[in-house]
Amino acid sequence: MSSTASVRLRPLERDDLAFVHQMDNNASVMRYWFEEPYEAFVELSDLYDKHIHDQSERRFIIEHEGAKVGLVELVEIDHIHRRAEFQIIIDPAHQGKGYASTAARLAMDYGFSVLNLYKLYLIVDKENPKAIHIYSKLGFNVEGELIDEFFVNGEYRTVLRMCIFQPQYLAKFKTQTGDKTLVK
Repeated sequence: MSSTASVRLRPLERDDLAFVHQMDNNASVMRYWFEEPYEAFVELSDLYDKHIHDQSERRFIIEHEGAKVGLVELVEIDHIHRRAEFQIIIDPAHQGKGYASTAARLAMDYGFSVLNLYKLYLIVDKENPKAIHIYSKLGFNVEGELIDEFFVNGEYRTVLRMCIFQPQYLAKFKTQTGDKTLVK
């Protein structure tokens, strides 16, 4: 496993769109995002322009020693109910090195400590045990099961909705990090 001490998050910039586009066009990655791969670059660029000032989204590039290794997002941010959906993609070339767990912690810390969210939730394919294991280690618990929720590659997929609450996160992780913010 690579050292994850130098993993950091930074805001998504226009210059990062080629990297994101490359991941968006990987069918094995998008299968777990329940999205059709092969989005045109112009579509991604238009989405970026549309959402650049959207206060209901925070998108971060995950970097390790200056190299882009993934993308983590807090989307559907609801400031009234203090919740957001958590999403993460690690470039297949960088999977299995601990970046997902580290980047998730950074994003969770940002969501709970900076945005003062009360709840983070995510949707994960029931047949993705690696992701479920990582999310469980991070403190996410299964909140429900959505049967045949998404149609991917000719079949319906059942997903789990998992969540973690701010007090639960702070009790589990803030004692390990003290008052130090993990976001770089």
